[in-house]
Amino acid sequence: MNVLVIGSGAREHALGWKVSKSSRVKKVFFAPGNGGTQLAGYENIRVGIREYDKLLRFASEHRCLTIVGPEEPLANGIVDLFKSNGLRILGPNKDAARLEGSKVWTKEFMKRHGIPTAEFHVFDDPEAAKDQIARSKRDDLVVKADGLAAGKGVVVCNSKEEAYAAVDRMMKDKVFGAAGNRVVLEERLYGDEASFICMSDGKHVIPLATSQDHKRAYDNDEGPNTGGMGAYSPNPMIDGKMHEWIMRNIMEKAIDGLRQEGIEFKGFLYAGLMLVDGKAYVLEFNVRLGDPEAQVILPRLKSDLIEYVDHCIDGSLDEAEDMVWDEKVAVCVVLASRGYPDAYEKGKVITGLDRLDGIDDVLVFHAGTRVTDDGNRLVTDGGRVLSVVALGSNMNDAIERVYAVIPNVHWEGMHYRRDIGRRALRYLLSK
Repeated sequence: MNVLVIGSGAREHALGWKVSKSSRVKKVFFAPGNGGTQLAGYENIRVGIREYDKLLRFASEHRCLTIVGPEEPLANGIVDLFKSNGLRILGPNKDAARLEGSKVWTKEFMKRHGIPTAEFHVFDDPEAAKDQIARSKRDDLVVKADGLAAGKGVVVCNSKEEAYAAVDRMMKDKVFGAAGNRVVLEERLYGDEASFICMSDGKHVIPLATSQDHKRAYDNDEGPNTGGMGAYSPNPMIDGKMHEWIMRNIMEKAIDGLRQEGIEFKGFLYAGLMLVDGKAYVLEFNVRLGDPEAQVILPRLKSDLIEYVDHCIDGSLDEAEDMVWDEKVAVCVVLASRGYPDAYEKGKVITGLDRLDGIDDVLVFHAGTRVTDDGNRLVTDGGRVLSVVALGSNMNDAIERVYAVIPNVHWEGMHYRRDIGRRALRYLLSK
């Protein structure tokens, strides 16, 4: 079969890289892909992620199984379009994609089905939201834009003044566009963050390896939220008991709750969690693989991903064998452009990637890169530019390996966090 991967980030690069290893896959196409997918020998097609009719036509003409990377096409109903035309595609339909497309809908859904999450209030008027902030006994609140905001529509506030400003930026300044028409005010939870991702066929659920994302832009979890600055897998904070608790009280409840409401969820279900006193609370649901979590989960998967994709689409995930995982630890560090997650520069020449070629257990997945028209240079073309991944025998080994190879790569203004995985390492050393 041929596979079409929709998207241009490092998550999509990792997905295409993984499915290309299946003996059942003849060719992998990316729409639109990036410089790395082009250099790796895959075929990029000049179709954007919003050009749904063109994507449909390409997938039909090339007989592709399609895997959707980013959230926007899912929220806009690309799965419904493909399925109505008889094409095989992995991802939730438009109704199910509301789990990510609307934070208001999702919070209310969790409340209906007893899924643990922080207390919240919903507002469509900025002054009413600020009145609630003023009445709150706490200064530390979380303000969330209702709609899609590329992973950046959440502001964790340390004071009421910060919360007032966040409401104004979202609802008055419209920094996230229509996503800020409504906001969620949430109590701030304290604990250890974790990412928990499953595959579902609408009835059954299979967990992927555990992981942890690092959302903040700078070391020590400081600075604004980003799409993710690094990750590791597995997450040692999720032991067997916690894993079982999350599956029973969150993941299975979510899939069952959707089905009870007449909504079928097929694809990757991602729960961003806060671990507090032996329990887990949902910070957010996403309806696709995480980025950068995909970059540490997929290299550890020994099983053929395509087998599980097929079972999800066919509704037969209960017939699938358990996934087999590499015991090695994977650590990913995202290399970003100067200014990210705010305004950032493009067109900076990237050098040194050739020095990483052939190094065992080191992988590079591209995101914001492109090849110049003359084909001679690789340049930056986005905020998050590269994901550098290393696998090691343990957490410390993987951390040391990834940070040892990063200095080989350079472009003007490159920045990255230097503490990815350190929290997990401290946790392991404390046990």
